[in-house]
Amino acid sequence: MDFGFDLRRIVTGHNAKGRSEITLDGPPSRRIGNLRDIWNEEGHKVDSHDVSDRGAMPVNLSPVANGSNFRWFAVQPADPSISEEEMRKIVKDRFAAMGAAHEQPDTTRHPAMHKTGTIDYIILLSGEVTLLLDDDETDLKPFDVVVQRGTNHAWVNKGTEPALLCAILIDAEIA
Repeated sequence: MDFGFDLRRIVTGHNAKGRSEITLDGPPSRRIGNLRDIWNEEGHKVDSHDVSDRGAMPVNLSPVANGSNFRWFAVQPADPSISEEEMRKIVKDRFAAMGAAHEQPDTTRHPAMHKTGTIDYIILLSGEVTLLLDDDETDLKPFDVVVQRGTNHAWVNKGTEPALLCAILIDAEIA
Protein backbone atom coordinates (compact mmCIF):
# COMPACT_ATOMS: atom_id res chain seq x y z
CA MET A 1 0.00 0.00 0.00
CA ASP A 2 1.25 3.48 -0.83
CA PHE A 3 0.83 6.02 1.98
CA GLY A 4 1.23 8.99 -0.36
CA PHE A 5 4.54 9.95 1.23
CA ASP A 6 7.83 8.23 2.06
CA LEU A 7 7.94 6.56 5.45
CA ARG A 8 11.11 7.44 7.33
CA ARG A 9 12.36 6.52 10.79
CA ILE A 10 15.46 7.83 12.51
CA VAL A 11 16.84 5.69 15.35
CA THR A 12 19.42 7.11 17.74
CA GLY A 13 22.06 5.35 19.79
CA HIS A 14 25.57 5.77 21.16
CA ASN A 15 28.90 5.19 19.44
CA ALA A 16 31.89 3.43 21.03
CA LYS A 17 32.86 6.70 22.75
CA GLY A 18 29.38 7.06 24.33
CA ARG A 19 28.45 9.99 22.07
CA SER A 20 24.94 10.23 20.64
CA GLU A 21 24.52 9.47 16.96
CA ILE A 22 22.06 8.23 14.33
CA THR A 23 22.18 4.44 14.02
CA LEU A 24 19.38 3.91 11.46
CA ASP A 25 17.84 6.31 8.94
CA GLY A 26 15.39 4.92 6.41
CA PRO A 27 12.04 3.21 5.96
CA PRO A 28 10.64 0.72 8.48
CA SER A 29 12.09 -2.77 8.07
CA ARG A 30 8.98 -4.89 8.45
CA ARG A 31 5.76 -4.81 6.48
CA ILE A 32 2.54 -6.82 6.48
CA GLY A 33 -0.07 -5.37 4.14
CA ASN A 34 -0.66 -1.74 5.13
CA LEU A 35 0.98 -2.15 8.57
CA ARG A 36 4.54 -0.97 9.18
CA ASP A 37 6.22 -1.66 12.52
CA ILE A 38 8.47 1.23 13.52
CA TRP A 39 9.92 -0.09 16.80
CA ASN A 40 9.01 -2.56 19.53
CA GLU A 41 10.13 -2.85 23.17
CA GLU A 42 8.86 -4.95 26.06
CA GLY A 43 6.44 -2.95 28.22
CA HIS A 44 5.32 -2.60 31.82
CA LYS A 45 2.06 -3.47 33.57
CA VAL A 46 -0.77 -0.93 33.00
CA ASP A 47 -3.82 -0.67 35.30
CA SER A 48 -6.74 -0.45 32.87
CA HIS A 49 -9.17 0.08 35.78
CA ASP A 50 -7.64 3.44 36.77
CA VAL A 51 -10.13 6.14 35.70
CA SER A 52 -8.12 9.19 36.82
CA ASP A 53 -7.11 11.80 34.24
CA ARG A 54 -3.46 10.90 33.79
CA GLY A 55 -3.02 13.99 31.58
CA ALA A 56 -3.85 16.33 34.46
CA MET A 57 -0.65 15.52 36.37
CA PRO A 58 2.16 18.09 36.74
CA VAL A 59 4.27 18.42 33.60
CA ASN A 60 7.59 16.62 33.96
CA LEU A 61 10.00 16.03 31.11
CA SER A 62 10.58 12.39 32.03
CA PRO A 63 8.01 9.84 33.12
CA VAL A 64 8.02 8.28 36.58
CA ALA A 65 9.82 4.95 37.07
CA ASN A 66 8.24 2.31 34.82
CA GLY A 67 5.91 4.99 33.43
CA SER A 68 5.37 6.81 30.17
CA ASN A 69 4.43 10.26 28.89
CA PHE A 70 2.39 10.82 25.72
CA ARG A 71 2.47 14.41 24.49
CA TRP A 72 2.45 16.93 21.71
CA PHE A 73 5.12 19.61 21.65
CA ALA A 74 5.92 22.54 19.41
CA VAL A 75 9.33 23.85 18.42
CA GLN A 76 9.19 27.53 17.54
CA PRO A 77 11.37 29.05 14.82
CA ALA A 78 14.61 30.52 16.08
CA ASP A 79 14.27 34.16 17.14
CA PRO A 80 17.35 36.11 16.03
CA SER A 81 16.52 38.93 18.47
CA ILE A 82 17.28 36.65 21.46
CA SER A 83 20.95 36.44 22.39
CA GLU A 84 22.58 33.08 23.13
CA GLU A 85 22.92 34.12 26.79
CA GLU A 86 19.18 34.93 26.98
CA MET A 87 18.34 31.66 25.21
CA ARG A 88 20.44 29.66 27.68
CA LYS A 89 18.56 31.28 30.59
CA ILE A 90 15.14 30.67 29.01
CA VAL A 91 15.96 27.02 28.31
CA LYS A 92 17.50 26.49 31.76
CA ASP A 93 14.37 27.92 33.41
CA ARG A 94 12.05 25.74 31.30
CA PHE A 95 13.98 22.56 32.07
CA ALA A 96 13.92 23.44 35.78
CA ALA A 97 10.13 23.99 35.58
CA MET A 98 9.77 20.44 34.17
CA GLY A 99 11.91 18.94 36.94
CA ALA A 100 14.64 18.30 34.39
CA ALA A 101 17.56 20.61 35.28
CA HIS A 102 19.65 17.46 35.87
CA GLU A 103 18.85 16.15 32.37
CA GLN A 104 21.11 18.65 30.57
CA PRO A 105 24.56 17.06 30.99
CA ASP A 106 26.18 18.72 27.95
CA THR A 107 24.72 21.83 26.29
CA THR A 108 27.92 22.67 24.42
CA ARG A 109 26.34 22.16 21.01
CA HIS A 110 22.99 23.84 21.77
CA PRO A 111 21.31 25.30 24.90
CA ALA A 112 18.38 22.86 24.62
CA MET A 113 20.49 19.69 24.49
CA HIS A 114 19.16 17.13 26.97
CA LYS A 115 19.34 13.44 27.78
CA THR A 116 16.65 11.41 29.52
CA GLY A 117 16.52 7.83 30.76
CA THR A 118 13.78 7.02 28.27
CA ILE A 119 13.07 5.53 24.90
CA ASP A 120 11.00 8.05 22.95
CA TYR A 121 8.85 7.63 19.85
CA ILE A 122 8.48 10.99 18.12
CA ILE A 123 6.53 11.94 14.98
CA LEU A 124 6.90 15.27 13.20
CA LEU A 125 3.33 16.21 12.26
CA SER A 126 3.91 19.60 10.63
CA GLY A 127 6.62 22.16 9.99
CA GLU A 128 10.37 21.70 9.78
CA VAL A 129 12.73 20.61 12.53
CA THR A 130 16.33 19.48 12.83
CA LEU A 131 17.35 16.79 15.31
CA LEU A 132 20.76 17.65 16.80
CA LEU A 133 22.87 14.97 18.46
CA ASP A 134 26.40 15.14 19.84
CA ASP A 135 28.01 14.04 16.58
CA ASP A 136 25.12 14.04 14.09
CA GLU A 137 22.13 15.97 12.88
CA THR A 138 19.30 15.41 10.44
CA ASP A 139 16.46 17.48 9.01
CA LEU A 140 12.97 16.04 9.37
CA LYS A 141 9.89 16.54 7.24
CA PRO A 142 6.29 15.82 8.27
CA PHE A 143 5.57 12.18 9.11
CA ASP A 144 9.23 11.31 9.74
CA VAL A 145 9.58 9.40 13.00
CA VAL A 146 12.44 9.26 15.47
CA VAL A 147 13.21 6.47 17.93
CA GLN A 148 15.19 8.42 20.53
CA ARG A 149 17.11 5.96 22.72
CA GLY A 150 18.36 7.94 25.71
CA THR A 151 20.77 10.10 23.74
CA ASN A 152 21.78 13.73 24.24
CA HIS A 153 19.76 15.76 21.73
CA ALA A 154 17.94 18.98 20.89
CA TRP A 155 15.24 20.06 18.44
CA VAL A 156 15.94 23.14 16.29
CA ASN A 157 13.45 24.85 14.00
CA LYS A 158 15.23 26.55 11.09
CA GLY A 159 11.95 27.29 9.32
CA THR A 160 9.46 30.12 9.64
CA GLU A 161 6.46 28.25 11.12
CA PRO A 162 6.17 26.30 14.38
CA ALA A 163 6.91 22.58 14.12
CA LEU A 164 4.37 20.28 15.81
CA LEU A 165 5.55 16.93 17.11
CA CYS A 166 3.89 14.07 18.97
CA ALA A 167 5.97 12.02 21.41
CA ILE A 168 5.71 8.98 23.64
CA LEU A 169 8.42 8.81 26.34
CA ILE A 170 8.86 5.49 28.13
CA ASP A 171 11.03 5.06 31.21
CA ALA A 172 13.94 2.80 30.33
CA GLU A 173 17.26 1.56 31.57
CA ILE A 174 19.70 3.01 29.03
CA ALA A 175 22.89 1.01 28.51
